[in-house]
Amino acid sequence: MSKAWRDYQEKNKDRFLNEMLDLLRIPSVSARSEHKDDMAKCAELVKQRLMDAGCDKAEVRATDGHPAVYGEKIIDTAKPTVLVYGHYDVQPVEPLELWHSGPFEPTIRDGKVYARGSADDKGQFYMHVKALETLVQTKTMTTNIKFLIEGEEEVGSPNLGKFVAENKDLLKTDVILISDSSMLSMETPTLDIGVRGLSYIEVEVTGPNRDLHSGTYGGAVANPITMLAKMIAGCHDKKNHITIPGFYDDVAEPTKEEKRLLRKAPFNEQEYKDDLGVKELWGEKGYTTNERTGIRPTLELNGIWGGYQAEGSKTVLPSKATAKISARLVPNQSSKKMTELLLNYFRSIAPPSVTVNAFEHHGGEPYMTPIDSKGYQAASKAVKKTFGKAPIPVRGGGSIPICSILEKELGVKIVFMGFGLDNDNLHSPNEKYNIENYYKGIETIPYFHKFFAEE
Repeated sequence: MSKAWRDYQEKNKDRFLNEMLDLLRIPSVSARSEHKDDMAKCAELVKQRLMDAGCDKAEVRATDGHPAVYGEKIIDTAKPTVLVYGHYDVQPVEPLELWHSGPFEPTIRDGKVYARGSADDKGQFYMHVKALETLVQTKTMTTNIKFLIEGEEEVGSPNLGKFVAENKDLLKTDVILISDSSMLSMETPTLDIGVRGLSYIEVEVTGPNRDLHSGTYGGAVANPITMLAKMIAGCHDKKNHITIPGFYDDVAEPTKEEKRLLRKAPFNEQEYKDDLGVKELWGEKGYTTNERTGIRPTLELNGIWGGYQAEGSKTVLPSKATAKISARLVPNQSSKKMTELLLNYFRSIAPPSVTVNAFEHHGGEPYMTPIDSKGYQAASKAVKKTFGKAPIPVRGGGSIPICSILEKELGVKIVFMGFGLDNDNLHSPNEKYNIENYYKGIETIPYFHKFFAEE
């Protein structure tokens, strides 16, 4: 079986790559209304590629926002079913001037594909499409396979929950398989056993009713940028511990066994710093870097602006200043509760010299999958088969908002099986995906289906 898979994949690897590049050329930015037509175009291409790969049925399904794509290959209703979840939408590309090549002009350099969406998540979900093709063409399918590829993950999946709730029979499955995560390296394979939740808000601080001359009014009227900066700076103490009352109340502490497994993951601090171009790491005192990015909640400033920002100078005391702020959440923390906590906090600490308007953008719940589950064990065996060593279970630092909803509505566990790398520049300029990783995913995924059917 494995030889047939390898032979087919080797014979078709150039086409597999070129098909992925075609997907990357479509600017499917869900956050921007001007890309609505691009979103529809990308959904149609995904549908066509599912049919080409061997699905019996594939269709673009409308939601209250951007469409979702559903596909299926049912070989025997008595056999187990795997639902593959992914997303075809991508993050905005700004700042454009920092890209070394066009974000939607996929460019191969040093064995890596540089393009927006290459690792998050077009390149990763497309591995499953090509794995399906491999299984169909070699007549070796052991599971039924369904696909749910959405178009709103990067804006918090606001409409997918309703779609899933209304289509439970269509999406009925025994496990959900997601490749929207990463591993430490090709030498040290890992599998995420959880992702953090998210609470994302915006805070607007208003002072005077118009921009003012900073000489005439400076020193007499509160500057909204200064006030906002002070409010944000006060959110961390000297130990980089978050000072917002109640922020840590519901945090679930990891078990000793999980900490032990996490410590098995190799970490070279100097390489980490060199890759990021920083001289020193920063974070909550008392925790390692891997713990800070996996098992601890965080609060980050994602954007801040106000006043004059064009070329040259303009001595102005601005009327408004705005910040976008996100919190990453860990098990037991509720995104709804945390969002209300953050909104109320920023409203309450505003000095009387300014007013605050704070509102939510989107959120999502943290998610954990047990390592003794049938799905995780199948993924672990699959990775061991192709990498030659068992993967280390780790927690991912990012968020996939739909996870908790998928489990709640469909009643099954999720398995994370990502093949990206942490340094793939997700959400940043020059996003990349190693071609080796892409092919390794296509090689490994068929084994997941084989082992899941055998469990």
